[in-house]
Amino acid sequence: MYNIYVIFKSKDGVREQFIQKIKEEGIVDAVRKEDGCIRYDYYFSEKDANEILLIEAWESKKHQQIHIEQPHMARLREIKGDYILSTTLGEFEIK
Repeated sequence: MYNIYVIFKSKDGVREQFIQKIKEEGIVDAVRKEDGCIRYDYYFSEKDANEILLIEAWESKKHQQIHIEQPHMARLREIKGDYILSTTLGEFEIK
């Protein structure tokens, strides 16, 4: 299994609108239906009102790499421009 986390820093006060927008556009559902997707979940920070954590689990790194090339991910990148200031990405293992 291949696991990654993504930390988004949103513009002030728009983190919920960002998630709502990508849900309305069908992006979240499209990702979850992709071949090899095990988990794709967003979480709001209790400490930071502008932080969003995304946890992704894929059958393999190859599945995740195919995922980022999908048309709905291009749309997500466009939407991010309206809501997100920065993105930090990392890998992790579950033992």
